Amino acid sequence: MDGILNIDKPQGITSYRVVAVVKRLSGERRVGHAGTLDPLATGVLPVGIGQATRMVEFLADASKTYRAGIELGLTTDTYDASGQVVQRGEPSGINRGQVEAALVPFRGAIHQTPPMYSAVRHRGKKLYQLARAGITVERKSRPAKIHRLDIIDFQPPLITVEVECGKGTYIRSLAHDLGQVLGCGAILKSLVRLRYGPFDIQDAVSISRLEDAFDSGYWEHFLHPMDCVLSAWPAVVVDEATEQVIRNGLPVALSLESPDDRRCRTYTADGHFLGVLRFGKETGRWHPEKVFQNRGR
Repeated sequence: MDGILNIDKPQGITSYRVVAVVKRLSGERRVGHAGTLDPLATGVLPVGIGQATRMVEFLADASKTYRAGIELGLTTDTYDASGQVVQRGEPSGINRGQVEAALVPFRGAIHQTPPMYSAVRHRGKKLYQLARAGITVERKSRPAKIHRLDIIDFQPPLITVEVECGKGTYIRSLAHDLGQVLGCGAILKSLVRLRYGPFDIQDAVSISRLEDAFDSGYWEHFLHPMDCVLSAWPAVVVDEATEQVIRNGLPVALSLESPDDRRCRTYTADGHFLGVLRFGKETGRWHPEKVFQNRGR
């Protein structure tokens, strides 16, 4: 039972709760998700099962696409609709052209300050733990990358945007910062993750449908192979002798390009995914980083 489920997380539950549901349905102890979604958010949540839990870390650098509903005229302590209102503004005079102009600096390489209600750590504690205790601390800004940011609907005070971004981007901070630029305040009203790496909302399975699939015995229909997150990497097929060397944790020579910090995916002669190798510049060889059991044999 090794693979990745593309789950359409419903609103109102945590990402951890989705993992708990999959554990219950599958009976598999090793279950983990990639890319936490807040309870307010919905959409694509990749969940690894079995050996695939070792693969979700490779999604960290994958780009994501969101559809965000931003409400003008409010500021909350959480930067979204779940928080306490701390300030109200007047957005009635703001037109689409002003919003378009305000969004320009948010495209490309930017810096964001994480919200207090986030999982960023400060002296060993998560910021949201401090925030719930009424403690506010200074946060350092962090780099983020926004590849695309488009208005797709303008019905003031609600603006709907689509955001394609890299890792570490806070859409709540984007909404808050936009409100500060416009001078009226803004909060994240709704959020849907449309895409995460190779996983798309069009192919995501709901919790209820997944429960039916487990009950009826066709749940494997929704299970993606765990190597699908590595599709952009070079691949190599090795013979049985080289396979055994890799399984023993020893480096091997391969006829692949070998730039610094390069990884590749390897397959056995009969087509099974063997593991992840990293090129060692000092040795000139490929070193096993993750090796997987072939349960099909």
